[in-house]
Amino acid sequence: MAGSAYRKGMSEGLPPTARERTASLLAGALGSALVMVFLVGGMWLLEVIDYVGGGSLDRYGIVARDPDGLVGILAAPFLHAGFGHLIANSLPLLILGFLAAIRGLGKFFGASLIIVLVSGIGVWLIAPPNTVTIGASGLVFGYFGYVVARGLFDRRMLDIVLGVVVAGMYYSIIFGVLPGQAGISWQGHLFGLIGGVLAAWLLRRRREN
Repeated sequence: MAGSAYRKGMSEGLPPTARERTASLLAGALGSALVMVFLVGGMWLLEVIDYVGGGSLDRYGIVARDPDGLVGILAAPFLHAGFGHLIANSLPLLILGFLAAIRGLGKFFGASLIIVLVSGIGVWLIAPPNTVTIGASGLVFGYFGYVVARGLFDRRMLDIVLGVVVAGMYYSIIFGVLPGQAGISWQGHLFGLIGGVLAAWLLRRRREN
């Protein structure tokens, strides 16, 4: 019994095996996928409710420079201006959100909150007065910035590879941070991207001196 206990204690101090690392990664991937399906599914449910209610939920978006519109900072990412708007955001949100969450749900939720706050406050401050902004594109740009910057700050091989792949796949969305098409919140895109990079920095892996 003593020998058995000793071997157990020794094994607990050893680095994880390749099989354990693979199992952990698969468990993380499954959890990330479920979270994103639930998140996007919730957005679709809200859009159905909004459609049935004649767009009654859209008023809970971010109303620029209106103190009452500050509540929209937390609500706006879950609301959309019709199913076309939601469809355009759903796939990139699923993919980028999944990649952002795969390294840990705790950091993912923290990053999401930072992105929502930075994007929302930026929209509230610089969007045209009294305009209402809704949509998850701030999260899309935020997750893009988070995944790319996380590889730079954490310097883990998996994060670096994911960052390079995401940068190659979605580099063209960077142009969305510039003023362009009417009715598109470039402010939300820009500050969402800034929020993602900031989240990657704040939540980076700390190294011992």
